[in-house]
Amino acid sequence: MQSNSGAAFIQRFLKNPAQVGAIAATSPAVSRRLAEPIPETGDPLVVELGPGNGAVTEWILRRLGGRGHLMAIEIDPVFAEMLQRNYPALDVAVADAGDLAKLLSDRGLGTVDTVVSALPWTTFSDEQTRRILRALAASMSPDGVFTTITYTTARMMPPWRRVLAALNDTFETVEPSRAIWANLPPAFVYEARRPRLRA
Repeated sequence: MQSNSGAAFIQRFLKNPAQVGAIAATSPAVSRRLAEPIPETGDPLVVELGPGNGAVTEWILRRLGGRGHLMAIEIDPVFAEMLQRNYPALDVAVADAGDLAKLLSDRGLGTVDTVVSALPWTTFSDEQTRRILRALAASMSPDGVFTTITYTTARMMPPWRRVLAALNDTFETVEPSRAIWANLPPAFVYEARRPRLRA
């Protein structure tokens, strides 16, 4: 990563805190945990939602080790440009995560094996959250895995409870990790498996 990525992250947070959702980029400890469910063999199709400055992207690419395909969906054009500059071969889409099905279709890609997300879920409306999760479920393989992050400061608050309810409606199993203290703020990684496909 380029050395100015941390400063750029703070600048984007100050410009649009609800869209960025965190004051600091995701730590290596959390990034590694988010990427863990990516299959270690084969050529998986992986989608990253809200890659920001690429802190998690780097760990996803390490996990893939040159295999498969990673599409990063980033709504902020400044972050998207930074990602493309730092990872020239990366498939970056400047788009809304709810448009996943169209993005996959436009690229001729099939069902997704793993979705990794650092989206600021608690800033979304319930309708927006469920729209994105429905798009994921409809695009994932039956044994697909979704990982996402929330912070210890948000976990017991009503907005996250709404997100958790939506996750449980969308996936058969939803399990949190232990608290990961090596992050600002400390975080939990939630792992959701087996999407419930809806018409």
